[in-house]
Amino acid sequence: MRDMSYNRSAEHFSCDPAVIEKSHRRSSAFGLDQNDKPDIMPLDRSSLSLLLEQNRVLHAHALPVMETLYEQIVNTHNMVILTDAHGVIVHALGDDDFLVKANRVALNPGVTWSEQSKGTNAIGTAIAEGVPTTVHADAHYLSANHFLTCSAAPILDYQGNILGVLDVSGDRGSYHKHTMALVRMSAQMIENQLFTAAFENAVTLHFHSRPEFIGTLVEGIACFTPGGRFLSANRSALFQLGLSQAALHSHTFSSLFGLPLSTLFDHYRAAAPGLLNLCLHSGVKVYARAELRLSNSVFQHYSELPSLPAAAAKMAARRLSSLRYLNTGDPHMATLIGKLDKVIGRDIPILIAGETGTGKELLAQAIHNDSPRKSSAFVAVNCASIPETLIESELFGYEEGAFTGARKKGGQGKLLQADGGTLFLDEIGDMPLSLQARLLRVLQERVVTPLGSTRAIPVNLAVICATNRNLRELIAANLFREDLYYRLNGLVVKLPALRERSDLDVIVDRLLAEAGSEGRCCSVAPDIMELFRRHSWPGNFRQLSNLLRTAVVMAGDDGIIRLEHLPDDFLEDVQAVPPLAVAAVSTAGAGSLEGLAQAAVRKAYEDCGGNISATAKALRVSRNTVYRKLNQR
Repeated sequence: MRDMSYNRSAEHFSCDPAVIEKSHRRSSAFGLDQNDKPDIMPLDRSSLSLLLEQNRVLHAHALPVMETLYEQIVNTHNMVILTDAHGVIVHALGDDDFLVKANRVALNPGVTWSEQSKGTNAIGTAIAEGVPTTVHADAHYLSANHFLTCSAAPILDYQGNILGVLDVSGDRGSYHKHTMALVRMSAQMIENQLFTAAFENAVTLHFHSRPEFIGTLVEGIACFTPGGRFLSANRSALFQLGLSQAALHSHTFSSLFGLPLSTLFDHYRAAAPGLLNLCLHSGVKVYARAELRLSNSVFQHYSELPSLPAAAAKMAARRLSSLRYLNTGDPHMATLIGKLDKVIGRDIPILIAGETGTGKELLAQAIHNDSPRKSSAFVAVNCASIPETLIESELFGYEEGAFTGARKKGGQGKLLQADGGTLFLDEIGDMPLSLQARLLRVLQERVVTPLGSTRAIPVNLAVICATNRNLRELIAANLFREDLYYRLNGLVVKLPALRERSDLDVIVDRLLAEAGSEGRCCSVAPDIMELFRRHSWPGNFRQLSNLLRTAVVMAGDDGIIRLEHLPDDFLEDVQAVPPLAVAAVSTAGAGSLEGLAQAAVRKAYEDCGGNISATAKALRVSRNTVYRKLNQR
């Protein structure tokens, strides 16, 4: 916190004397003398480069946390330090006025701060003890470090092993009792991020007894195999579950939460599922959300989940079966599908544009299923949902030992997983510039080189991209490569927003049929259907699907969705818009309601400068409605 009042009196300092005394004895046993001049030689350039590469994942997750921590202590004569598991500094951020002093004892990348090298110090002692440690002033073993005050916390991997250390070091006069709390919180943030990223083929559950704490530092995180077997849990999860890692390995998702894993999969078939309500084996009720990272494809469609009930999987497969199923009578969609039919299987890249929620991944899956590659993999990657620091290894894969935390046999990237099939790159506009160049090279040369490898592996795949952003504007802003844009847009198709489609009735019927597969069957009252046609649906299909699923539950045995079954926010939005802005229209042509509607459309059309799309948006009706009213005589 920038306004934190840092107490400069060492009299308020406290640390565990027993820990310091034990560390001093170890330091003496290492052959160090308190008056020794510390070794401040960093690693040579090549060794430092290797250190950074080996700790790439740790550094990637720690850097944003370090920057946030530094903002909280800036201008307090301190610096934030990240080391590897052996106490070698990987990265450091600090105040300029303190860096001069820090250079005297080499608080720089490549310098080792283990107890063997520097004696008692917060970094080395935290590694030796395996617990957060503060070392202040003359508690340091070497006299040369007595001007320092340091607070360090180990960063653990999902198995409880030390990956590195996060430390705040500063001038002894800058000591504050809250520094250690900030360091511990920041280290736990890094641990949680590393934990979530560690399991590629797993169900990751985030839970807490208070829903507002999900997604925060104190949430419990537990991972399970696709079959429900326990894999690992973070510190908060261990505390909430009241069991050790060793004890949890005899458990499953079902034994811990009292529900089969298939129930979780069913929950996430909703377009916008809310939090789960679960009950721990101890009887404590918790709220939860889950991430499904299964079959090496992040957020694959639920039809591919092995535990999904057969009936649900069959329906999901039917939804994704073909372009023909998506052709529901809207002229725009019919034209779009006609274009796609002509290029499928001809190695022409396809770029799908459209607002969020218009069904871009659904369309991409249908294109794949209608292509000669349908028997091979469809691999989806959301370029916006994967951290920028991890997307390179996600796409290209990595060799064994390429970085700290890398699996023994390496990891196969999405490009190689899609070999023979289709790679779908969603939100391509959010791909980092540095990776755009590598992707372009893959598309041109059709070879992939994993991280840490010199092997160029041939790859044969079709590429479909999607974006809700204007790529030409990104090119103008130097955020997207123009050469990659022209390599990806062999055919560009734009999915219409839900408000622009003329097949709303068919869409509603199909979504209700899916909701009916869960044991309920409903229809929509005519006046409610009219409200649906008036609404702008900013969330598109996701919003409509979620609204209908909730309305079906609210309607219960009534079987008809009425006004009282709709959420308040939807009613507020739709009632705020007059049916066709009739009040703004002159009485000319007001011989009938139809005449009023037609006049309203023509007036809006003139006000929008003859732009059909702008008129439809202003009136919150479909483009087809505008065309129809304008052409009426």
